[in-house]
Amino acid sequence: MRLNIDDLGLKKVINASGKMTILGVSKVSQGVLEAQRYGGEHFFEMADLAVKTGAYLASLLKVEDAQIVSSASAGIAQSVAAVIGKGNSYHLYHPYSPKITNREIIIPKGHNVDYGTPVELMVAQGGGEVVEAGYANMCTADHIEQMITPNTAAILYIKSHHTVQKSMLTVAQAAEVAQAHHLPLIVDAAAEEDLFAYIEAGADLVIYSGAKALSGPSAGLVIGKARYIEWVRLQSKGIGRSMKIGKDNMLGFTEAVAAYLIEGTESGASMKQRLSPFINSINQISGLQASIVQDGAGRDIYRGSVKVNNGSAIEVIKALKAYDPAIYTREYQANNGIIEFDIRAVNTEEMQAIIERLQQIMIGEAKK
Repeated sequence: MRLNIDDLGLKKVINASGKMTILGVSKVSQGVLEAQRYGGEHFFEMADLAVKTGAYLASLLKVEDAQIVSSASAGIAQSVAAVIGKGNSYHLYHPYSPKITNREIIIPKGHNVDYGTPVELMVAQGGGEVVEAGYANMCTADHIEQMITPNTAAILYIKSHHTVQKSMLTVAQAAEVAQAHHLPLIVDAAAEEDLFAYIEAGADLVIYSGAKALSGPSAGLVIGKARYIEWVRLQSKGIGRSMKIGKDNMLGFTEAVAAYLIEGTESGASMKQRLSPFINSINQISGLQASIVQDGAGRDIYRGSVKVNNGSAIEVIKALKAYDPAIYTREYQANNGIIEFDIRAVNTEEMQAIIERLQQIMIGEAKK
């Protein structure tokens, strides 16, 4: 008997939280599905597929080489292992051996965050040891330089809304330090939309999530200098074996990047236009105060910010998730009484459903 999806009893979800891993990140296009299907229906020499897709993406992105991996997290772990091992076969099979001493990975203290799992866990999985530079609210190029020792393997920079944004050195400034000390600079840009800026700023390896801004299938992309990419690719015989990606997702992801470069993504102006009636309707609900805000990391992304003046934002969030369809929001400011709505994957009908659910919840709050 074939699977009937309804038999699984899955709760439907309205995703107003953005490109979030806990919800499967993104919807994929018909073109991506077709590429995945082709991959699923055919056989390839996997090593050849990795090299050929990498070369194709490298030509599109104007970099020396590229490697598709299973996720951005895998990209961090495999990039760390690559720059520590430098293609050495002993390291490949014994990445955690005490004989290997040059495993320090310098990272700004305010970048050592939990994005769903801790950054330092992915570094450790790659055999690295995190060395924090600067302070939680400040890191300069000098702070990075102070932490460099003979055991330093690389500098890691996390470009993300999860990190501390103020008083942090730029990617270009980190690259200057790395180049001065002949160290590779790894930039984790998982959810970022610019596929060119960080290489242009001087990074040696840049990591992207396949399923976030690029709206591809579960995948990750590492781009950069050919020598480093070769070492990353080698990890498929080491720690990367437990993180391997299938042929269907490799082809689907390649199509997603090609389409992204042609079609781009929704503009901030479009988001604000779609948000306007949504915000106006929420402001008609007693106990709620709504406005449009820009992404905290400065990206061209706009969201609805709703202040809960009557009741608890945390309780409203729980109530939004409680029914079918469950409504997921951004919860980072719930402790400040604020709920954010990311409408990139939300259509007009779903926005109306959110408004109606909020009306029901706030009526209940008012009766308490």
